Amino acid sequence: MYSFDFQLRVRYGETDRMGYLYYGRYADYYEVGRVETIRSLGLSYKELEEVHGIWLPVVSLQMRFVRPAYYDDLLSIHTEIRQLPDTHITFHTDILNERGEVVNAGTARLCFFKADEKKVVLAPALLLDKLGPYF
Repeated sequence: MYSFDFQLRVRYGETDRMGYLYYGRYADYYEVGRVETIRSLGLSYKELEEVHGIWLPVVSLQMRFVRPAYYDDLLSIHTEIRQLPDTHITFHTDILNERGEVVNAGTARLCFFKADEKKVVLAPALLLDKLGPYF
């Protein structure tokens, strides 16, 4: 298993009238977790797209809202890859407040899509090489 933690503060423009983090923003935070997790492995989405021609579209997103996050809260986005990817990769995400309480949890499943061929392909070897030691 591979995991990575990234901190993010809730900005004013991300909240609703009550000062709660707007529910639609959680998907953005999941994306931050995914992008930073891949970056922590020494890769980037930009490299995967521009150099290797691999896109990573989301094919499913599931989340559970446990308690609200508020304006100016410092949140930890904990992202795990629990199994080596094949044609798909699943990111498990827990968003925690400063007290370590889960605010939101869920999964995002993405596929590896070869842009020029317009088809789903196996995970690139360079990603598997980076993840291999953790499994």
